[in-house]
Amino acid sequence: MKQKSTADPVELIRVKKEKMKLHAESLIRDGVSISDPERIDILGDLICGENVCIDINVIFQGTVILGNNVKIGANTIINSSKIGNDTVIKPFSLVEGANIGDNSFVGPYGRIRKGTEISNFVQIGNFVEVKNSKIKSQCKINHLSFIGDTEMSENVTIGAGTITCNHNGVSSNKTIIKNDAYIGSGTNLIAPVTIGAKSIVGAGSTISKDTPEGKLVIARAKQIEVKMKDNKS
Repeated sequence: MKQKSTADPVELIRVKKEKMKLHAESLIRDGVSISDPERIDILGDLICGENVCIDINVIFQGTVILGNNVKIGANTIINSSKIGNDTVIKPFSLVEGANIGDNSFVGPYGRIRKGTEISNFVQIGNFVEVKNSKIKSQCKINHLSFIGDTEMSENVTIGAGTITCNHNGVSSNKTIIKNDAYIGSGTNLIAPVTIGAKSIVGAGSTISKDTPEGKLVIARAKQIEVKMKDNKS
């Protein structure tokens, strides 16, 4: 019969918290700015460059590497990821199993999922989720979008409310968006699909076929007007 542990669970938590506090204080002595060493959870290895700022209630899991001049906003979770120089992770964001380049930002309320590679000078805004994708430099995904299983070339702009429809119920499919493409707001990109370089997809479109380079593409249902019956007696 397995013997019950006699260790006091409250004391174990206290010891764990004290170790994390000492780790945080050690980082502060090395030049890391931590708003409150009692309100940071370091549950793995945290490696920091110069002039790093970490706000309250941040959780680090696994091995996390923060470059120079990185800023981590409050209530953020970072798991087994690398954050490049001069990049900001804004409050209430989740980064897990991803690499983020230099001079970029994520959030607030951004979610960067496993397998994502984000290059330099990239904007990932509020309520944007990116999964298993490669986002090259100068791309902008600023509002309320889902980008999954996507290869995005340089200088692509994604309008608010755009989603890549990456899963068909059985397997995931890839979306490719080439250089300088502009995707209008409220667009559905049904994978597998390729958006040509320098093409524009009109807002509200549902795209299920590859688009040519340098063309404006619009795919919307026709707007109709229907006369309403007068319900008054």
